[in-house]
Amino acid sequence: MMSVKDTRRDILPKPPWLKRRIAAGESCREVEALLRGSTLHTVCEQARCPNLGECFARRTATFLILGEHCTRNCGFCAVAHGPVGPPDPEEPLKVARAASRLGLRFVVVTSVTRDDLPDGGATHFARTIREIRREIHGAHVEVLVPDFQGSAEAVRTVVLARPDVFNHNLETAPRLYSIVRPQADYRRSLQVLEQVTRMDPGIPTKSGIMLGLGESLKEVEQVFCDLLQVGCSMLTIGQYLQPSREHLPVLRYIPPDEFDALQDRALQMGFLRVASGPFVRSSYHAEDLFESSS
Repeated sequence: MMSVKDTRRDILPKPPWLKRRIAAGESCREVEALLRGSTLHTVCEQARCPNLGECFARRTATFLILGEHCTRNCGFCAVAHGPVGPPDPEEPLKVARAASRLGLRFVVVTSVTRDDLPDGGATHFARTIREIRREIHGAHVEVLVPDFQGSAEAVRTVVLARPDVFNHNLETAPRLYSIVRPQADYRRSLQVLEQVTRMDPGIPTKSGIMLGLGESLKEVEQVFCDLLQVGCSMLTIGQYLQPSREHLPVLRYIPPDEFDALQDRALQMGFLRVASGPFVRSSYHAEDLFESSS
């Protein structure tokens, strides 16, 4: 059987359901120009998201804060790993102003992992949430955070800023962590979500997993159980796509009907809201998921 470690093989050809027309147009160009002019980054671009054209055409984007280089080097992720500098102190305000210019009422903010910072960047997240709220009256903010190396104090810093959704992805089954997320820890990630629920039960927690790396259905359902046990109420399920031949290979493309079945199963098990499909990503149509769970 092919191993998930075998990254030297050719990239599997995509099945018909993963082929889509790339959106373009004036709105895309406007978003790109705004981001360049504000010296801001998006996970849409850095992670080579397949939904970039669609989201930019809708004048929305997921802001990537704390720089564009990650201190970790996960086998699935296209975000660059390399030297990191100090966070830009003006970045929270820049994000808020860019979100305002885009006309966003629901703003999603994520970051690279910054294990070099004492609080993992938690204070920067909190400042960004507050600046968005100051700049855009009535704005909702969803944060997709790293694990902060398990620091309860860092989690508390973000929680006290009261994001409308606190998202932290498990990404895959625990058996695959040593290959997919070697610098992360499955139980630690669950603990992050559990801490949020204990600190402020009014903030819904959200997590996401990707399929196609060799996980079994039993393992996926166990991830669902583990998330529900720590109070997670929102879930995204998507297809892993290999960014380059240097990244982990796709072992299987999951058909749309299986994504539908997993969505039904997750809802039956107790999640309040689930987005499941080949192109689903953590922040894909995040506003719709939030509003439908309110």
